[in-house]
Amino acid sequence: MADVAILDVQLYGESIGTLTRFPDDRILFAFRKSYIDNADRPILSLSFKDEFGGLIADFPPTQTAALPFFSNLLPEGQMRKYLAERAKVKPIREFFLLWMLGQDMPGAVVIRPADGESAPPAINEEDEETADDQDQEGMLRFSLAGVQLKFSAVNKDRKGLTIPAGGIGGSWIVKLPSREYKDVPENEFSMMTLAKLVGINVPEIKLVPTNKISNLPEGFTSKGQAFVIKRFDRLEGGEALHIEDFAQVFRVYPDAKYKRGNMARIAEVINAESRGQDIEEFIRRLTFNTLIGNADMHLKNWSIIYPSPTQPRLAPAYDFVSTIPYLPTDEAALKVSRSKLFSEFTDDELKHFSANARLSEKIVLDAAYDTVERFHQHWKQQKKDLPISQEIVQIIEKHLKTVPIANK
Repeated sequence: MADVAILDVQLYGESIGTLTRFPDDRILFAFRKSYIDNADRPILSLSFKDEFGGLIADFPPTQTAALPFFSNLLPEGQMRKYLAERAKVKPIREFFLLWMLGQDMPGAVVIRPADGESAPPAINEEDEETADDQDQEGMLRFSLAGVQLKFSAVNKDRKGLTIPAGGIGGSWIVKLPSREYKDVPENEFSMMTLAKLVGINVPEIKLVPTNKISNLPEGFTSKGQAFVIKRFDRLEGGEALHIEDFAQVFRVYPDAKYKRGNMARIAEVINAESRGQDIEEFIRRLTFNTLIGNADMHLKNWSIIYPSPTQPRLAPAYDFVSTIPYLPTDEAALKVSRSKLFSEFTDDELKHFSANARLSEKIVLDAAYDTVERFHQHWKQQKKDLPISQEIVQIIEKHLKTVPIANK
């Protein structure tokens, strides 16, 4: 059994379960009995609730990939490849990525080796060169996986931003300029600024020249400005607030984030779990992203936050970008209720959405109309002052003419 390895899963500093890897690369998650027996247990994920609100505590083993909740804690795409190379682990081998990255996960989850080893054991001849202590200490951590490269960072005020040498403990997310698309940080800063004016809950944001960011990893230096957003899963003193995205909530692996679920399902969960407190905010965001032409609002771009360990709420907004200047389309990432098309974002679609999500039709329509009114007001005032090109402004204005609710 020497090849069996165990990771301890902690939530708010308390051990609540284990991830066990077997020699054939199967991974088994199990809650600890103390967590199961705790009537006031903190919520790890809504995906572990059954239809009656009880705890699901029996899981089949998975192969190579962990359960979706844990898989979605890891980065995607280029960032995953980079970190896996640094750790000398194959990108698909999620147990070892969780081992190496588990000390600074999104939310209040920490994953540590149960036996205290600093690096995972070699598992076969092909992988016998695993990460040493130095590799692990130098590895960059991440949060809120997405299109651009993102790094957790600390704010040095006058000296700019610094990527922590050990990669742990950052309170900001740094998003570097895209090599493929022009002015994406400026675009996101502008859309998030506009969203805040419209009344959406937006964390503190900045644009920072990349030459003011120190300790960027080799190969990731770039000219221009970076978009910087305050981590909403960290308090001022460094304490963690728990979060999860809707790929986790819906038990969906990251590669299916565009394929499963729709806005009505997300809204139904938010309305039920927040006891109706956050549904207008959700409608505001849905309408806003339709107006700006954000075709990338997939399951991982909606999140739940836990201000207290047992009370889910809609997390602050993130990843608001007008994507149509880069990838012209009339199709959103997910259906609203029946349709993905921006050009079919109509009163009728919102009424169907309301019925499908079991929401008050009046609340939904009133929030949508109010958002449109606020958007037009602030867009007219701000479009010349936002740090986006006239070309992007023109593309958004052309798009607005095709969105029915924007022209009532």
